[in-house]
Amino acid sequence: MTDQQLFDPHASDRTAGPGADGAPQRLIVEADGGSRGNPGHAGYGALVRDPDTGRILVEKAAYIGKASNNVAEYSGLVSGLELAREINPKASVHVKMDSKLVVEQMSGRWQIKHADMRVLAGEARTVMNPRQVTYEWIPRECNKDADRLSNEAMDAGMAGVPWKPRAAEKEAVPVAAPAETPRPAGQLHHVEVWTADLPSAVSSLGWLLERLGFPRREEWKHGVSYGSETFYIVLESGPDVTGSLHERRRPGVNHLAFRAGSRADVDLLARRAVSHGWSLMFRDAHPYAGGPEHYAAYLENAEGFEIELVAS
Repeated sequence: MTDQQLFDPHASDRTAGPGADGAPQRLIVEADGGSRGNPGHAGYGALVRDPDTGRILVEKAAYIGKASNNVAEYSGLVSGLELAREINPKASVHVKMDSKLVVEQMSGRWQIKHADMRVLAGEARTVMNPRQVTYEWIPRECNKDADRLSNEAMDAGMAGVPWKPRAAEKEAVPVAAPAETPRPAGQLHHVEVWTADLPSAVSSLGWLLERLGFPRREEWKHGVSYGSETFYIVLESGPDVTGSLHERRRPGVNHLAFRAGSRADVDLLARRAVSHGWSLMFRDAHPYAGGPEHYAAYLENAEGFEIELVAS
């Protein structure tokens, strides 16, 4: 296989219900695709997972040039089924995607009107017997590995370099759960950010929060929360919000700052953020706008909110 990463070439010996040849009889495919501009620079990611252990057996990502989101998502599906077929062409495959369109069309409940998607759907049906394949829609936050791969593919393609797989996963080592201790007083419980345009805030702030490790938690008419029971961030709109833009220079909170990993992680996330409504601040001093020893990216969205991504 080319342009992909086998995490464990012997995983088939340990997967559920192996056949006489040792190949796994059940597999999970997760796939995603994206386009920056829609249509724009596009790429997809796909992986095959062991349904019992949850371990990734193989993954792949590829840049496909200028295309729509839907075409990229279908391309990811085709690639995921091809990966599953290479492991065991007779296995039953359960596909999980956060594209409602692809799931409903491939399940036969929605018509496929777009010519390019009809071609890709037909290709997906020839990769494996459709009777071996089932489909399930999952929320975007549950499809993070495939989303990561598709973004890696787009980043690589836009930079003019080939996609490189990450290092192989190490075997998980069970760790005893620590005894529960009371949470100390004084720690932040949550932060509430009011916005005049909730959809825009979700598209920019919400996207960035998910990339920083805050999964979408709850959603209601005028708000969305991201994070966990330990700490979460709320984006909220509604009739009580006054004004149209946030002004960080007025008295109050100026911006939120997050640890974003290594310097390379900060650079990558800052580049990706541009296609999600963010612009780089203090360009003349970037990435040392906070001082010569402080490597960070300062970003501002269309509503005036500022986020600082700090390198470890």
